[in-house]
Amino acid sequence: MRKQILRPILALLLSGIIGATAFAQDPIKSNRNVGQAGLNQFETPKEDYSDFDGVKVKLGGDFALQFQGLDHSNDAQDVLGADGSVLVNNTLKEIQPYFNNATANMNIDVQLAPGVRMNLVTYLSSRHHTEAWVKGGYIQFDALPFLNSELVDKIMKDVTIKVGHMEINYGDAHFRRTDNGNAIYNPFVGNYIMDAFATEIGAEVYYRKNNIIGMIGVSNGEIKGDVVKVDDRQPSVYGKLGYDNQVDEDLRLRLTGSFYANSGYNRNTLYAGDRTGSRYYYVMANTEASSSAAFTTGRFSPGFNKVTSFMINPFVSYKGIEFFGTYEHTAGLARQNDEETLEDGGYTQLAADLLYRFGENDNFYIGGRYNQVKGNATGDADEVTINRYQIGAGWFLTNNILAKVEYVNQEYKDFAENNILYGGRFNGVMVEAVIGF
Repeated sequence: MRKQILRPILALLLSGIIGATAFAQDPIKSNRNVGQAGLNQFETPKEDYSDFDGVKVKLGGDFALQFQGLDHSNDAQDVLGADGSVLVNNTLKEIQPYFNNATANMNIDVQLAPGVRMNLVTYLSSRHHTEAWVKGGYIQFDALPFLNSELVDKIMKDVTIKVGHMEINYGDAHFRRTDNGNAIYNPFVGNYIMDAFATEIGAEVYYRKNNIIGMIGVSNGEIKGDVVKVDDRQPSVYGKLGYDNQVDEDLRLRLTGSFYANSGYNRNTLYAGDRTGSRYYYVMANTEASSSAAFTTGRFSPGFNKVTSFMINPFVSYKGIEFFGTYEHTAGLARQNDEETLEDGGYTQLAADLLYRFGENDNFYIGGRYNQVKGNATGDADEVTINRYQIGAGWFLTNNILAKVEYVNQEYKDFAENNILYGGRFNGVMVEAVIGF
């Protein structure tokens, strides 16, 4: 583990000791469970807070380490100048089986008042940043006790409000993805090819009743705040509507649809918001690449600024069988050298997870995932296709410890001959150990 994270980890352990003695470590209300107990939890539940007896603090952490055994290749040639010099380096970096650097998160949850909690996540170590830095945080209101209003209390029985610089709730796939050290909810090692994840400054309002979920949100549309004026800066508007019902002891059905829209030309990062880095180190990167600079290897971002996206997610769980699907389409305007290109570019993503959980307390699982992205960045460009399949298995040694293995195969089709992804492919085995508490 990098030297830069030893101090934050020691601070985390010390804080945990202090927190265990100075604060009651009762579960924070209306929060996602950690470890295996948090699998297939989406929006946080509404819970009874009538027993609130003071501020509570919960400290937690996530750690993940992988052994990577991947090979990659392509058919692209270096682009040479008239004098034979290399203008575009399309030669792939040599990689071999070995360990990746460990990643870690520190999580702080605070019950501030009845129905009011705060969350803060700090990345202690990531592929992209060697130093500790804050992912984001928010305050969540499942009640507004400081208003002392019976009418407001009645309304808030079905309403939740979130405000902060936070991971926005677009789609359901982000609830199952790996977030740096937090990899315990993802049954596989890698995230989607087109990975919808963004931390933006905004607010979300939820209404939930009779198994119906509705949410509307608004954000600044960018990964950070900046008071320097940017022309055509516009907020993002997003939302979700769905149905989630535990029909009986064995069967659960969930179906949601989400949208996200930004009409400005600021640097939108809906598909490039994960600054921690992908799990597939160096794949399809050239010989000059570094792990931190080429931190998105294996993923694909459309690069849109003005963007409109929607995602549909069905989820079915019956006894030990589990299916999670994604249909997503995004369209927008990309920029090249600060010039606007055509607005009719777009990509469609399909993904399907099929798992079988078994053993005592369903602590084992096997499964597979298929993922495809297809589309183009401008209306007159040829369509490109990226196909991936993953076959994996996992074992929860305890509620907080997970070991998993996957075989992954990814192929790139119809990219231009001068693109490093031309005829590209990577495949092999990934092994990952995860702790979350």
